[in-house]
Amino acid sequence: MSDAEIEITADLVRDLLRDQHPDLAGLDIREVVGGWGNQMWRLGGGLAVRMPRTEGAPDLLRKEWRWLPVLAPRLPLPVPNPVRIGEPSTRFPKPWTVMTWVPGEPLDNTSISRGEHAADTLAAFLTALHVEAPEDAPVSEDRGEHPKKCTDGFDHFFHAVVPDGLADEVRAVWDDAVAAPEWEGPRLWVHGDLHPANVVVSDGTLSGVIDFDAVFAGDPAWDLAAAWVVLPAGATSRFFDAYARADEGTIRRARGLAALKSLFLMLMGRNGDRGLPGGKPAWGPAGRAALDRVLRGHVI
Repeated sequence: MSDAEIEITADLVRDLLRDQHPDLAGLDIREVVGGWGNQMWRLGGGLAVRMPRTEGAPDLLRKEWRWLPVLAPRLPLPVPNPVRIGEPSTRFPKPWTVMTWVPGEPLDNTSISRGEHAADTLAAFLTALHVEAPEDAPVSEDRGEHPKKCTDGFDHFFHAVVPDGLADEVRAVWDDAVAAPEWEGPRLWVHGDLHPANVVVSDGTLSGVIDFDAVFAGDPAWDLAAAWVVLPAGATSRFFDAYARADEGTIRRARGLAALKSLFLMLMGRNGDRGLPGGKPAWGPAGRAALDRVLRGHVI
């Protein structure tokens, strides 16, 4: 049976737990809708099982298993931590993991009402994360480059979904990012995929960060784009005041990358009803709102 033919069900998850981690097999199992490379199941009150469903997902799970225990202890927000690993078997031929559950509601399903608090919280989180990475830290194959090396992706998203009447403004933001200087600092730890589905909210503010499978060492601008993509209108300047480590060139790159990410979310929202793994209609409005913040939320 090929991977594509394997139906991941609660019964399969329970059987795998019973075979490899029997002390967890008696906990309640509930499917968590969404995800991209992995299908996730809530396990009891404090755990989650992540089951790879795309070709590249197992390698990303191994990366999380290797590096999240290194990063998590110094981060000021809850993040998922691996507690068990499942080995490939005849029932399921890929590795899988049991992670800690991060409570809260994903931002693509809710909103932030305490913008200044969220800005300070995100700044504190990224200040703690953005430290020099070791030599053996992972690099990214599809992100992390200077915006000038991402023009093909930007053009694809741009031509697919840029709103009527905003093309010139969006293009100007991107062109400014392309013209910005390269990152010349040390390679820093970068989450790499901060967008509304990968942060969680409680009591109107950020309360956790999830999905570290894109984590890499490189240019922090890829995370600083979250000042527009994640935070509500009016919070961007507060964020950069609190973060206090971004020079002008980094902010320009970050704003351009925020435009790229906003268009990406809009495109995934459009494709959300076409069977695309992880694509959700809610991502479209989130991306459109983020694009408005990119165009209106100047910092420099």
